[in-house]
Amino acid sequence: MSVGLTFIFCGLCISTIICAVYFSKKRIKSYETTLYGYLAIVNFIGLILELACGVVYGIKGVPTFVLDILVKGYMIFLIGWAFLFMYYVIINAHPNYEKKRKKLQSITDVIFFGIVIVLLLLPITHVNEGGNTYATGASVNFTYICTIILVVIMLLLCVFNIKKFNNKKILPVITFLCLGIVTTLVQLNNPELLITTAMEAYVIFIMYFTIENPDMKLIEDLNIAKEQAEKANHAKTEFLSNMSHEIRTPLNAIVGFSQSLMEEELSSSAKEDVRDIIMSSNNLLELVNGILDISKIEANKLEIANVEYDSNKLMREVVSLTKARMASKALEFRIDIDPTLPQVLYGDHSRIKQIMINLLTNAVKYTKEGYISLCVSSVIQNDICRLIISVEDSGIGIRQEDIDKLFTKFQRFELEKNITTEGTGLGLAITKSLVELMNGKIVVQSKYGEGSKFTVSIDQRIVPKSADELIVTDEVNASPFSAYGQKVLVVDDNSVNLKVANRLLKDYKVEIDLLDSGQACINKILDGEHYDLILMDIMMPKMKGTEALKHLKNIIGFNTPVVALTADAISGMKERYISLGFDDYLAKPINKDHLHAVLKKYLKEAKKPEGYTDSNNDEDNSTTSRNIETLKKYGVDVAHGLELLGDLETYDMTIDEFYNQFNDKMSQIANFKKNGDLSSYAILVHSLKSDSKYLGFSKLAAISFDHEMASKEGDIEFVTEHYQELVTEANKIYNIVKEYIGE
Repeated sequence: MSVGLTFIFCGLCISTIICAVYFSKKRIKSYETTLYGYLAIVNFIGLILELACGVVYGIKGVPTFVLDILVKGYMIFLIGWAFLFMYYVIINAHPNYEKKRKKLQSITDVIFFGIVIVLLLLPITHVNEGGNTYATGASVNFTYICTIILVVIMLLLCVFNIKKFNNKKILPVITFLCLGIVTTLVQLNNPELLITTAMEAYVIFIMYFTIENPDMKLIEDLNIAKEQAEKANHAKTEFLSNMSHEIRTPLNAIVGFSQSLMEEELSSSAKEDVRDIIMSSNNLLELVNGILDISKIEANKLEIANVEYDSNKLMREVVSLTKARMASKALEFRIDIDPTLPQVLYGDHSRIKQIMINLLTNAVKYTKEGYISLCVSSVIQNDICRLIISVEDSGIGIRQEDIDKLFTKFQRFELEKNITTEGTGLGLAITKSLVELMNGKIVVQSKYGEGSKFTVSIDQRIVPKSADELIVTDEVNASPFSAYGQKVLVVDDNSVNLKVANRLLKDYKVEIDLLDSGQACINKILDGEHYDLILMDIMMPKMKGTEALKHLKNIIGFNTPVVALTADAISGMKERYISLGFDDYLAKPINKDHLHAVLKKYLKEAKKPEGYTDSNNDEDNSTTSRNIETLKKYGVDVAHGLELLGDLETYDMTIDEFYNQFNDKMSQIANFKKNGDLSSYAILVHSLKSDSKYLGFSKLAAISFDHEMASKEGDIEFVTEHYQELVTEANKIYNIVKEYIGE
C-alpha cells in the first residue's frame, strides 16, 4: 500500500468515527452544528472519492473518462469543503452573521456553481511517472488557485477579526490554515501523495470539541427537572394564595367584630382583651403578608409603586409604630432624623416604611437591654435625595460566619437561645429584595454579643412642593360620619362576611343592601335600583366579581363606584384590580380605618332628614327560644363558633342563613359535580367550609376543605369517590340545625 493510501485509510477511520458519534447523539439545532454536520459528511465523501482515485490509478486499462469523472468529482469536493469551512470562519468572525446569512449564502452559492462549471469545462491530463499516476492540467491548477484564494480570505478574516473569535473556536481555523499550507506545498512537489483530505478529517476531529453542541439528553433531563420545579413552585404559590384567603376569611370576622366591640360599653379589662385580640390579629396578618411577599419575590411579580409622599409623616409613623413595639421592653430609643430632609419625595413610601419597620422590629426582637438607634440622613445631588437609613442596637449581635446567611429565607440563628422570639425568618430576606428592587444597597456590621448595625441607602426623587400641596388619599378620621340617605350595596357569597360588613357600615347611618351573588347585583341595577357605593367580593360562585363588574359597566347610565372586596391581599393587587375597572380596593379582613377612607372618598357627609328613621339598619334578630345544648350534644363546637362570631345573637343569625341556603347550595354542588365543573364546585365547597368553620361544624369543614383542594387540582376521582361522604355529613348537620331552630 502506498503512503498516500495509508493517509487516506487513517483519515477515513477518523471520519467514520466522527460521523458515527456526532450523528448518533441528539444535538441542538443551530447554523454552526448544521454546518459541522455538512463538513463531516462532505469530508467522508471526499475520502471515498480520493480512495477511489488512488485505487483506480493503480489499475491498468481504466478508460480515461472514468478517471476524469473521479478526479473532477474530487476537485469539486476540495473546493466545496473549502467554501463550507469559510462559512465556519465567517460565523465566528461576525457574530451577527445570522442576520445576513441568506443574502451572503446566495452570493457564494452562485460563485461556487460558477467555479464548478468552469472546472468541468477545463481539460485534465493524467500523467504516469516512475510508476506513480496523478492528474495535472488546467483544471488541477484552477482548483489550486481557487483553494488558495479561499484560504487567503479566511486568513484575512482571522487577522482583522481576531478579537471576535472565541479562544476555543479559533483552534481548528489555525490548524486548517497551517496544515493546509503545508499539505498544499507538499502536494505541489509530490502530486502522487494523497494527504489533503486526511488533513481535513483531522481538522474536523479538533472542531468536534469546539462546537456548541451540549449533551441533549442532559438538557432534556434538566428541562424536565425545570418543568417539575416550575409546577411545584406554581403549586406552592397557589397554595399560599389559597391559605391567604383561608386565613383572611376568619380574620375578617375577628378584626371586624373586635373593632366593633371597642365601640361598646365594656369594662377596662375587657377592652384590654379586645386590644390584645386586634394586636394579635394584626401580627398574624403581618406574617401572612410576609409569606405572600416572598411568594411574589420568587415569581418576580413584586412591584414598586412610586408616588409623591410626605417624608416627615413617614418618619413619624415609623417612630410611632416602633415605640408601640418597644412598650413591653425597657429599651432606650435613640432617634436622629436629618432636619434638612426634603419634605416631599417621589418613591414607594410603603416599601421604604416596610424596610425600616422590618429592621427596627428585628432590632427590638433581639435586644433585651440597652438601646435601639434610628438614624436617617440624606445626601442631595441635583433633584435626587439619597436616603441613608441606619438601625443600630445593643442586642445579641451576629457571628461573622452567619452574616452571609442573614438574608436567606426562613433563616433564624441560635434558635435554642431565641426560642421565645417571634418571627418566621422572612423579614430580612424581604428587606434585601425590596432594597435591591429600588436599586439600593444594604450593609451589615455586627459584633457578636455586642450588637448590630444595618445601613440602607436608597435614592428618591425630590419633589419641589410642600406637604400641604400633596393630594392625601389615605388620611383617616377614626370617627364615623353620618351619610344619611345614601345607599351602599355589599355583594359577597359568604354570609359571615356580609354580617361583618353590615356591622361596620351601620355606624355611618347608610342604607345597606346585602346580596350573595354578582348576578343578583346586576339584576338589582337593571331593575332601576341606585346605589352610591358597591362593595364587590371577587371570589364568588357562577360569576366572579370581575365578571360582574364587566356586566355592570355595560349597563347604560351606570356610574356607581365599585370597590373590590377580597382576601387576595398580596402587594400590588390594588393596582391590578383598579386596572380591571374597579374604583378602589379593600382587603379582607376589612380594616376599619381603610373602610373609613373608602367611605369618606365616595360618600358625602349628610345630616339626618326630618322624619327619617334608621329602621333599615336595624337587624331582625328575633329568634325562637333555642337550647344551645341541642347542638352540643351532637358534638357541634359551639364555643369555637361563639369565639369567632362574637355572641349568640350573631351565631343564631348565621345558623339561620346556613339553614335557609342549605338546600339550594347542596343542589348547586351536585349539579357542578355532575357536569364536571370543578372550578364552580370548588367555590361552593369553599363557601360550605367557611360557614361550617364559623358555626363549629368541624367535621363538615374538614371534609369540605378536602373537596375544595381536590377540585382546585382537577382531581375528579377524589371528588367522585368521596362525594357521598360530603353529602352524608352535610345532611346530618342540616338535621341537627333543623332540630335546633325548632322546625
